[in-house]
Amino acid sequence: MFWMFKEWFWLERFWLPPMIKWSDLEDHDGLVFVKPSHLYITIPYAFLLLIIRRVFENFVASPLAKSFGIKETFRKVTPNTVLESFFKHSTRRPLQTDIYGLAKKCNLTERQVERWFRSRRNQERPSRLKKFQEACWRFAFYLIITVAGIAFLYDKPWLYDLGEVWNGYPKQPLLPSQYWYYILEMSFYWSLLFRLGFDVKRKDFLAHIIHHLAAISLMSFSWCANYIRSGTLVMIVHDVADIWLESAKMFSYAGWTQTCNALFFIFSAIFFISRFIVFPFWILYCTLIIPMYYLEPFFSYIFLNLQLIILQVLHLYWGYYILKMLNRCIFMKDIQDVRSDDEEEEEEEEEEEEVTKGKEMDCLKNGLGAERHLIHNGQHGR
Repeated sequence: MFWMFKEWFWLERFWLPPMIKWSDLEDHDGLVFVKPSHLYITIPYAFLLLIIRRVFENFVASPLAKSFGIKETFRKVTPNTVLESFFKHSTRRPLQTDIYGLAKKCNLTERQVERWFRSRRNQERPSRLKKFQEACWRFAFYLIITVAGIAFLYDKPWLYDLGEVWNGYPKQPLLPSQYWYYILEMSFYWSLLFRLGFDVKRKDFLAHIIHHLAAISLMSFSWCANYIRSGTLVMIVHDVADIWLESAKMFSYAGWTQTCNALFFIFSAIFFISRFIVFPFWILYCTLIIPMYYLEPFFSYIFLNLQLIILQVLHLYWGYYILKMLNRCIFMKDIQDVRSDDEEEEEEEEEEEEVTKGKEMDCLKNGLGAERHLIHNGQHGR
């Protein structure tokens, strides 16, 4: 059954243009062509990147964070066996009826119970140091891979003439630079996918899974069908904006608001230019329209463009979030990742509110005491 499926899966009519066989892509005369077996190496390389990332975060990102004044913070919660048991075995977000019952059981006010659960949830949230480490690692990789991508592509004719992307397709030999560009990029996305369960979890967690799987699927498919030239163009268009986003996050966690805002504006400009101008009118034009002059439509051509269109839909999704952040930056003078949970900030606001109320009560008490003292003195004078 497995061999039957394998033979069906690799039928030439699914992957290659009409009249082209897999035998036409065998290595010959010193020319090397892509092979699906090349992609197996991306999994061990992904685990190698995870090891490198751990070393980088401990010996590069952490000292850099400390130089910015970012320290590991430990949130303390008043021990309470009843509330802790409910938190672990029932729910992390109790209903109002639960809060009322727990308050009676623990001899606390409902407000105190609500704050205990909020503090307990915040205790499990990643620290600012952890967020900085993640952003610093992604920034370092995107910077390196973008510089490498530019070095790989700057002298390639298909970067300037999109017709060269399809000239001679699919009998286009694999260059060493293309091999390493693809392998490193795919290994990185595998490593991100493996770490999703341990990294900072945001509201667009599912979108990140879809994005990473779509990226890996697209790169794997383009590799197997030898869409290497168009694939490298897609990768460089995406990587060039991500550097600025991760650098903006780093300075945001460090508290450098003005620097963060400036970097985020640069990222937004590059994002919208690359995703909403370059990608649809350059990349999609290259993969959807130009091939019609060279080839008749076939299955992998349709499937490739379907994946790219899905990728463009994800661009719209993240573009929506970026616009929301820009709105906050312009009108609220603050950039905050709208994908994050705001509960911790709400708690800080409530703490400030309580302090303010406490001060007001002290003022009232002091004022009332002063009045009583005056009245008493007046009466005594009589």
